[in-house]
Order: sequence, then structure tokens, then C-alpha cells
Amino acid sequence: MKQSQILIPTLREVPSDAEIASHKLLLRAGMARPIASGVYTFLPLALRVLHKIQAIVRDEMNRAGAQEILMPAIQPAELWQKSGRWDVYGPELMRLSDRHDRPFALGPTHEEVVSSLVADEINSYKKLPINLYQIQTKFRDEVRPRFGLIRCREFIMKDAYSFDTTQEGLDKSFDAMFDAYQRIFTRVGLNFRAVEADAGSIGGTGTYEFMALCEIGEDTIAYSDQSDYAANLEKAETVYEGPTAPTGDVAAAEKVHTPGVRTIDQLVEALNVEARDIFKSLVYKVDDKIVLVLVRGDHELNEVKLKNLYDATFVDMASEADILAIGAVPGFIGPVGLDPEKVDIVADNFIQEISSAVVGGNEADYHLKNVQYGRDFQVKTFTDLRNVVEGDKSPRDNGRIQFARGVEVGHVFKLGTKYSKAMGTKFLDENGREQTVIMGCYGIGVSRTLAAAIEQNNDENGIIWPASIAPYHVHVIPINAKVEEQYAVSERITQELTQAGLEVLFDDRPERAGVKFKDADLIGLPLRITVSDKLLPEGQVEVRVRRTGETFNVELDKLTGFVQELIAKL
Repeated sequence: MKQSQILIPTLREVPSDAEIASHKLLLRAGMARPIASGVYTFLPLALRVLHKIQAIVRDEMNRAGAQEILMPAIQPAELWQKSGRWDVYGPELMRLSDRHDRPFALGPTHEEVVSSLVADEINSYKKLPINLYQIQTKFRDEVRPRFGLIRCREFIMKDAYSFDTTQEGLDKSFDAMFDAYQRIFTRVGLNFRAVEADAGSIGGTGTYEFMALCEIGEDTIAYSDQSDYAANLEKAETVYEGPTAPTGDVAAAEKVHTPGVRTIDQLVEALNVEARDIFKSLVYKVDDKIVLVLVRGDHELNEVKLKNLYDATFVDMASEADILAIGAVPGFIGPVGLDPEKVDIVADNFIQEISSAVVGGNEADYHLKNVQYGRDFQVKTFTDLRNVVEGDKSPRDNGRIQFARGVEVGHVFKLGTKYSKAMGTKFLDENGREQTVIMGCYGIGVSRTLAAAIEQNNDENGIIWPASIAPYHVHVIPINAKVEEQYAVSERITQELTQAGLEVLFDDRPERAGVKFKDADLIGLPLRITVSDKLLPEGQVEVRVRRTGETFNVELDKLTGFVQELIAKL
């Protein structure tokens, strides 16, 4: 393909609103253009990459026994109302009405649609198991679209749904998808890790995220330094091995005047105590219940763990009115003296290590010190409620927790019967009895995978594409396209390599060599072949590897085989 005939509007300057490498390079390399916040047009080079990622996904999904379908992006509200998600999914669900005022949503996911399809079309165990997938545009009204394709409002996703008659069947389907994902991301060329995760609004158990490791990742991965254990921060478990009750004699609780002292750091300085000896008292509204959560001052609450403790739909910080209604004072909240009829008091396990603590006094400008749980206040439930920190004991082995950053590119769930029960997706078993289908759900962010690949593969000059998803394999560049011999040789090389099954971009533009080389590095194709007057008299051209910078002078009659071997290694 001649470069002069392709829309590749490269930029020399970095766009001011681009924060990360993949976003900057997508724009600078002429691969994508925003039309609105979080909404992008994909230009020819990026679309070729997306098609290659999709081809790998399709190949592995088909290999795993899944069948491709295509479901509508616009979904009637009654399906979401039937599953119970219309009112609880939240503002990320893009809602609209047709001319008859019938409510619809632009699909962020398709559990309801596919469950309804299977409910209508499959009624016997003889037609199960089945796994249906699609590659389609999805929509989520992100509150803050950012990082280019990493978090946007319209994106391309592969979503698959398995339907089984037994839990054992689901386990088999899940394992097949897990293995397929391992192959997909390996073939794409990502440095990734599968980590235990929380199911979030999708629901289900046995959940894993596939994380592309990179410093700008929005997710924190906690992993063991001695095994393959890994989980995202929301899911990572803490290991509590300390005492189950305070020990030793503790002086009576004492009220301390602390005017204007509200934060942990301020308390540490004002009272000359360590942060671990202060109890953070956080008031939440968990569905319709008011809950006071206690964590040590040097720890952070994990809201997902709190939500899971109550199997709740909503978890939000309580309002000032809610705080006052339970007898507490904003900024000086504490557990002492609160009525258990008005508020649940739950605490992280590590609260039990502290026999004498500082807490809010439930009175403006006052705290209490020498406070002891069991004596001065009661705790309804002790459980794991905090985020892990580096150095914590691993829950699976004797290792210690370390942190890494990652971008989620895939997610696999064991849904069970959450959606099939709600949507009436049933089958008749071998005894003629009606049973509920057991489901799994498996997603890959296709456009996000493109961004993650750039994030992991770039340098100061531009993108460095893995050969498996590069828009073209080879960039052929004549130093001066106006020189007849250089142009003719470049055209011949392009034809020969194309006939050999390679994809070639021929820079036939009448630009200076420096401009061509800069664009070539920016676009980042795996190999560059330079045709110049310097080497042509000897019947040679220069082959340069984009990733390593290695160069080879190769004879023209050996070029095709050399390039094929080199591409196979990249």
C-alpha cells in the first residue's frame, strides 16, 4: 500500500489534553481522532490493528468452541427491569427513549439480551452447553473519560456467555475461556497477569481480571513475591493473625480537647500518638442501613469489602444529616455512646490489635483517648475490611505482598443463575424436570487492548508494534522517491513481499528522508527497509528492526526470505 494514498495525519506536537503515552501516540501517529470526550474515530492504521486483535480473539474463541453472534446495541428497558439492573446500574448506563417514549439503553454489556435469547431458543439439556460471543461497540457514560482509549464512553468489546446444565459444566466452560484468554493476550504480545477480582455490578463468583502491566494502570495489583498469587486491590485479602481481644489494663477513657483537629495526621501531631493507635470512624449508608466502619488510622477502608459484607447494592458516604441522626458529629465521629439500634458498628480485624485507642468524641472539638473495644463500645462484626499494603502476608503462601500497576483488558466471571433465574432461562433435564441454566460471562476490551499494547511498546520516538498486531509488517522507504531507480526498486520490494504474504507500507511521498524516518519511527512498524543510492550499486538495501535498532545490509535477491525469518522471530 502506498503511503500517499492512506489517511495518516501525523502530528509533530503532543496534544495538550493527552496525558499518557498511548493517548499521545495514537493522536500523533494519525491513528485516532476524538469527536467528543471519550468518543473516537479510528483512522486506517488503528482500524487495521483492531481487525488483527479481533482476528486473534475470533480464532481463539472459535478454537474454544464458542459461536459468534451479533446482538443489538440498543436494548429495551424491560429486559433490564426484568433483571433488576435498570434502577441499580447507575448513571453510567446511557438511557434514551424512542418516539413513542419507550425507554431503551445503549448496551454496556449484554447479559439480559443473551439470556432472553437462550430462554426463547433453547429448552432442552440436549442443546447445552453452548457458548455465544460477539465483538461489538459498547457504551458507558463515564463520569470522567480519560487516558484516551483506556477509559472512554464508546469502545469495542468482545463479550461471551456460556450456558451449562451443571456447576461442573460451568467450571469446564470457565476453564476453557480462561485458557483461551491466556493464548489471546500472549499472541497479542502483552505482558499480562491474571488476578483474582471482585465481580462488581456484573455479579457472580470465581472472577479473574487479565491485567496488562504498565505504570499508568488505573488498577493496583497485589501479588505474592513467592508464588503466582495475584489479586486486584479490591479483592486482595488480608491475613489477620493477631490477638482476638485487647489485653492488659487500660486507663479509663478520657475526653481530650482537640479544637480544629480532624485528620489522622493532625491527631498524630496534636496527641503525640502513632497513626495505628487511632481508629478511623467512617459512616456509610449501605443500601438503607447506616453503618459505622472502624479501621486503623494507618489503613484504608476497602469499600468493595464493605459492600460484599452486606451483599449490598449501594454503598455511599453518609450525609451530614445521617451522621447527626445517629448521635455523631462530622469531623469528630467515634463509636463510643452510639445506639446500636440506630447504627451498625463493624470493624476491620486489625482493630483488635489495639488495646488503647484514640477515637472521635461525638462532640465538636473533642476526641477520646484510652478507648478499648468491648469495654467502651461493642463491635457487631470483625472482618477483613481494609486494603492490603505492601509487606502484608500473602493469603496463599508465606510470601509478602508487593504492588504493581495494570490496565484491565479482560474479565471472566462465573455468573451462576443470577441472570438466568431473573430472565427465566430454563431447560428440561433428562427426567423432564425444569431447571435453571448456569451461566458464565467473559469480556475482552478490544480497543483498550490496542491502547495497552502501545503503552507497553513505545520509546521516545514512537510506537513499537508487536508483529502480530502491527498495521503493516514492513515499511519500505526510498531515500528519494523522485529517483527513478529507488522508486522502482521500492515498488518491486513491496510487490515481492506482498506476494510472500507480508503486509507492506510503501512511503512513496516526495518528502525529505528525515521526515520519512521520523514518521516511520512514530508509526512503529516492526521492520523498515531503506532503499538508497549508497547500497543499491551493491544490490543491497538496509533492513532495520524498530524494537532493537539493529540494522542489516541485505542483498535484494535474498531479501524476501530474510524478512520472513525476521518477522517470524518478532
